[in-house]
Amino acid sequence: MTPEASPTRSASAVETAGEGRPLVAAADGSALGNPGPAGWAWYVDEDTWEAGGWPHGTNNMGELKAVLALLEATADRPERPLRILCDSQYAINCITRWMPGWKRNGWRKKDRKPVLNRDLLEALDAAMQGRRCEFEWVKGHAGHALNEAADARARAAATAYQRGREPERGPGFPSGDRARAGAPASQAAASARDASATPGSGLTRSQETRADASAGTAVVDGSVDTAVAGGTAADGSAPDAARTAPAADLDVVRDLEAALGRPQLHQDPQALERHLHPDLTWVTRRGRVADRETALRYPQQAFAQDTDPEPLRALRPDPDSVLLISRAAGRRGPLLRSSLWTRAGAGQDGPGWRLLLRQDTPED
Repeated sequence: MTPEASPTRSASAVETAGEGRPLVAAADGSALGNPGPAGWAWYVDEDTWEAGGWPHGTNNMGELKAVLALLEATADRPERPLRILCDSQYAINCITRWMPGWKRNGWRKKDRKPVLNRDLLEALDAAMQGRRCEFEWVKGHAGHALNEAADARARAAATAYQRGREPERGPGFPSGDRARAGAPASQAAASARDASATPGSGLTRSQETRADASAGTAVVDGSVDTAVAGGTAADGSAPDAARTAPAADLDVVRDLEAALGRPQLHQDPQALERHLHPDLTWVTRRGRVADRETALRYPQQAFAQDTDPEPLRALRPDPDSVLLISRAAGRRGPLLRSSLWTRAGAGQDGPGWRLLLRQDTPED
């Protein structure tokens, strides 16, 4: 199994970059069904990348694990700065903004509900100790070479688990010595519990977050698109639920919207059903009104798309609803798509978002 996206280089980035220059890597996650077979990957160049995953997981788990695996793989060279490219606002905000407050609150949000993916977050908190990392958001599926390469490998890992196979793990770092690359996640999490309550300094977000060495907290400069990422307290504490919800929710819903158009999901009726609200209304590109049962009978017509949708707007009618307006490449040409997702209830793997309304309008 060879991932498709493979930017070529004349020499390894690990070999050519000086010790004082940041090592640039992309980290990405993927889930088929979300939750479903899931994968993660980080990528520097053709000679330096790693991938893995689980038979059952979420996209957000993959996003966090990709960053954690990169930190673990470079733990034997802590003096080397990292510049980590992510297309997930959720992953960036967890690490650079919300985690300090969650940690102070015993890994609970301000509404006292437990934080999801705590094991990965604790391991990340430990792995960040003493590291200099810069996080930069990049738009996914937009032709960014490193991001596309990481995405292809994460998706290949998820597909391997879907087919009951082990994924291709990749070469890792040139040394190939994972024993020197850092402690496993379980050991890192244990170290985190013994560490100081103050997260490690050096946690930075490119042009958005800087490390306050005196306080050891992430300070936000405010250049994040607040309509997507939500507000954040200047002391690095977790904002209240009304402000944090948009960032995580929009990431989840956008991932679900993209997954809904992929053929793998259409071939698994039970997984597809979990994405659809019982009262789903589907307005076809010809203006016909159909129900959930019709959409399930004709998933290719209802949901197929040649590429992931291009997001145009995201609206929050209420805390439990997200309206996505996007441009999609349907089977019969380009169209404008409106998708209303509603939170149907919390499950073991997080909020149960379901598609309530889908309307396609041909684009002239």
